[in-house]
Amino acid sequence: MTLRPEYLLGNSTYNDFLFAAVGEEKVGLPLTVLTALTRLGLDPWQEAARLSDLPRETAARALAATIAMLPEGDWKAAESEAIAARLVNWLPARSAATIPSVGGGRVAGTGTSASDIIQSRAMTWLTWAVLAVTVIFLGLRLFG
Repeated sequence: MTLRPEYLLGNSTYNDFLFAAVGEEKVGLPLTVLTALTRLGLDPWQEAARLSDLPRETAARALAATIAMLPEGDWKAAESEAIAARLVNWLPARSAATIPSVGGGRVAGTGTSASDIIQSRAMTWLTWAVLAVTVIFLGLRLFG
């Protein structure tokens, strides 16, 4: 069974960055960039692509501001610039061509539009509804 596009890990060029540790949370677990960005309501792959397109220093400043918004773990807010400078080294030089998307347009890597997926799901539900009505009708005719 193939994973739906919104559950794919995305382009592997971002994985080194997204799975890099920001630091350790107060409960003792590592906090990855992926988790940190998600907690802040950002799309991790889009943010990685945006940061990749920026010069390294600008990307580090932008990421430092993002890290500073997180609750402190084993790091202090003042350390966010040093953490960001370390993390941006994991970014590719430019954004990758394909970024997973769950919104409109084509679903990345599938060549299928969102409207095609919705239409396919509607047809599936319609098929099940017709089957249910048929079973009910037959049940009433045979046992009613």
